[in-house]
Amino acid sequence: MEKWQKQLEIFKRGAVDILSESELVEKLKSSRPLRIKLGVDPTAPDIHLGHTVVLRKLRQFQDMGHQAVLIIGDFTALIGDPSGKGKTRPQLTAEEIEINAKTYMKQVGKILDTEKLEWRRNSEWLSKIQMKDILQLTARVTVARFIERDDFSKRLKENTPIGLHEMLYPIMQGYDSVAVKADVELGGTDQTFNLLVGRDFQRAEGSAPQVALTTPLLVGLDGVNKMSKTLDNHIGVIESPFEMFGKTMSIPDSLMKDYYILLTGMEMAEIESILKQHPRDAKMRLGQEIVTCYYSAKDAKEAADKFIQVFSRKEMPDDIPEIELGAGDMKSGKIWLPKLLTKCKMADSTSAAARLISQGAVLIDNEKVIDPESEVTVKNGMVLKVGKKNRFCRIKV
Repeated sequence: MEKWQKQLEIFKRGAVDILSESELVEKLKSSRPLRIKLGVDPTAPDIHLGHTVVLRKLRQFQDMGHQAVLIIGDFTALIGDPSGKGKTRPQLTAEEIEINAKTYMKQVGKILDTEKLEWRRNSEWLSKIQMKDILQLTARVTVARFIERDDFSKRLKENTPIGLHEMLYPIMQGYDSVAVKADVELGGTDQTFNLLVGRDFQRAEGSAPQVALTTPLLVGLDGVNKMSKTLDNHIGVIESPFEMFGKTMSIPDSLMKDYYILLTGMEMAEIESILKQHPRDAKMRLGQEIVTCYYSAKDAKEAADKFIQVFSRKEMPDDIPEIELGAGDMKSGKIWLPKLLTKCKMADSTSAAARLISQGAVLIDNEKVIDPESEVTVKNGMVLKVGKKNRFCRIKV
């Protein structure tokens, strides 16, 4: 097998579309290092395993000797990517974007070789672009093509507003490809339209168009929706090894194959062999593989041992975090349960906490509570458990 064939085999693993594969083959046959572009908007401070699917694909290109170009969309984040969204994204301030960008840049180091990474911010060129340049770019994309997009057409049918600024987003992302001279651009399947705009712009500039390679959107712990922090169905890359392992153990069995393919570097033959085992054993191995990726084999073993101790033997962990409540937190010795969960940092908001309670994911001293309007009588030493496998909190009054 020739070198380019081996590379193609690796790059196709877990990919949904390569537009076009023949063009990628020609680029690989050239034997020159290709410029592989991935753009990320720092709209949130933390990344989760859903984000890592395309980051891992970028790492594969790095490992094959190609130049990874990671664009931090500090300018495009001011608009917010409308791809796959049912409504206009709230716009962030420049200060919020900068805070998120610094955190994001630190976390991608868990996946990418940052010493060989070309970091760019698209404010380098987009903040300098003039109105005449914008008009020239918009002339290359028709309105009809925009409204054919699934997300836009759906919003039009539902009479949900579409801001004109949202239509400028693919224009700017496409121009990024021209600015960095991308040979290949990576993105999730919800990015296909934007990636193709980049091809059009490069072609119009007289350059060879980039190859658009898309990866799947990782389904979250609920087994239904795309992994999302908002939906609280995510596994964060900076969560503790025990949390990461426990959450992995809670995924539906039907997701295991996708998680193995998209989140580990294991060969398909080994994956198929593992999936023939009892689902619990296969999931235990998956949890250890994922924790090892972001921590170490030692941390993965300790997380697995602790999981067995706590959940298989129904024991309480030794190191339960504590939260102290004062008189100002309570009213007549009671506290609204969603508020308590947020104080314990077991939910990002009271609405997210209410969803967890309604789903039956919250226990107080091993008693399930399902009413999100519950007022809890606070007792010193009472223990909250949230989720099927992972989080505890002890209350100290």
